[in-house]
Amino acid sequence: MKNGDPWLDSCPPLPAETIHTHAVENQASPLQNINLYRVNRALQEAVQREGAAWADDEIGRLGAELGSAEWIRRSDLANRNPPVLKNFDPYGERRDEFEFHPAWHECLRWLKGNGVDTGAWADPRPGAHVRRAALFQLFAEVECGSLCPTTMTYGSVPVVSRQSELARLWRPLLLSRDYDERFIPAQHKRGVMMGMAMTEKQGGSDVRANSTRAEPIGGGWFRLVGHKWFVSATMCDAFLITAQSPKGISCFFLPRLLPEGTRNPFNLVRAKDKLGDRSNAGAEVELPGTLAYLVGEEGRGIPTVIEMATYTRLDCANGSTGIMRAALSNALHHASCRQAFGKRLIDQPLMRNVLADMALEVEAHTALAMRLAAAFDRQAEQHEDALRRAITPVAKYWCTKRCPALVAEAMEVLGGIGYIEEAPLARLFRQSPLNAIWEGAGSIMALDLLRALAREPDTLPALEVELLAASGLHPAYDRFVASLKDELTEQAPAQSGGRRLIVHLALALQASLLLRHAPDFVGEAFCLSRLAGEGDTGFGTLPSNAAIDAILERAWPQ
Repeated sequence: MKNGDPWLDSCPPLPAETIHTHAVENQASPLQNINLYRVNRALQEAVQREGAAWADDEIGRLGAELGSAEWIRRSDLANRNPPVLKNFDPYGERRDEFEFHPAWHECLRWLKGNGVDTGAWADPRPGAHVRRAALFQLFAEVECGSLCPTTMTYGSVPVVSRQSELARLWRPLLLSRDYDERFIPAQHKRGVMMGMAMTEKQGGSDVRANSTRAEPIGGGWFRLVGHKWFVSATMCDAFLITAQSPKGISCFFLPRLLPEGTRNPFNLVRAKDKLGDRSNAGAEVELPGTLAYLVGEEGRGIPTVIEMATYTRLDCANGSTGIMRAALSNALHHASCRQAFGKRLIDQPLMRNVLADMALEVEAHTALAMRLAAAFDRQAEQHEDALRRAITPVAKYWCTKRCPALVAEAMEVLGGIGYIEEAPLARLFRQSPLNAIWEGAGSIMALDLLRALAREPDTLPALEVELLAASGLHPAYDRFVASLKDELTEQAPAQSGGRRLIVHLALALQASLLLRHAPDFVGEAFCLSRLAGEGDTGFGTLPSNAAIDAILERAWPQ
């Protein structure tokens, strides 16, 4: 006996030839090497309609880049290799820096090089903000973490531009299309990026509860002593930051490096271990006498920094819309390749209803976000500026709220493969709640809308013009808007009903846009399912007379 045991010796040797257990079949191929822009009819039409037709060829070229296998791989690398916090150098001196994978820098190089951060401020053509919004949505389909410093840099330009002593050096560098990753003083860089820091442990969205102290030391400079609980994109060259000065909450400009090259004490206490947004470096920060320069009027810091947040809230809507479009495209692609019960998924009537319902949702958010971007372009007009202020919280609330539900539905379409990390849906799902949380959570947006209605007399007339533009195009719409008008014109809408009001307004605005600008079958299906239904019962509940075939063909990603 070879092993001394009859059972062990009875085991036969493995055969020399390889035995194939099964063939890999009935699986979808990766969705790649497509033009993300050219397969998105709703976005193309919005770009044309909202004033950026001149950018169509450029966006098309860039959409082909972003849909390539190379960019899909790059975004995966940036998220599988999150930034590493380096508090100290080998000799014990503080570094307080993150080290990033090269893919992260490639993302920012592309974004800055194509003006997705500040290009709209340097381009005098009408529609510049619409062009930028379209590119922001397309990039959100690919990689979202790098969009955080991109949007904050975008929002910082108006604030910095009004501070002449800062604008001389910093505005040209903010507008530059050169991405410069070096950690050196701004005056030696080819381009810079900016962030914001408001959140503290005890306050969260309640910025007035900030405990960080700002002590004046002369010449507009202050020393900050305190902390920030959550600072995203800590690799930025400077931050707009809030603190309690002798006259109240004020806004300050905080450079990471001082002009002579000295590190401004900005101590990164620990990296945030986040659910999503893994490519982006978030950290808790302590401020042990950090130098910062007063921006705006002392004691008026919240209005100053909220101006920056207004632009980043636009991008919360843009980013969530891009995430939803990516999820929809992957669901449609998978359903067209996968068979079950003798048919392709896409040929199953119930699945077709689910997918068409998702397509309607994405088109409605695309229309709303791009209409808002057009209002930013035309904010010099009183009507458009009022509309911009009113729709910003509405779009930020509704686009971001619907994002997790739609991505979860897309994940369900893919089944088990949608739940594994190698597939794109898992990362999209982890990212999907974030835009609803930062830049003011849902209740903050509802309160912003209520404040605008109560305090700004041009808000309601601007909304009425936008809603009445679709009057008479669908009976369900007319009934819905008549009821909404009663809500809007209440003497003082109850705060407890703020979320109901903001949802109703979002649906009405989306319906108005689709009825006026989308094919008739899109507006019809949206009104019947969103305005005349019995409430939200999930995706896949379109009425039997909805033009499901046409809706699916319009949304097809290939």
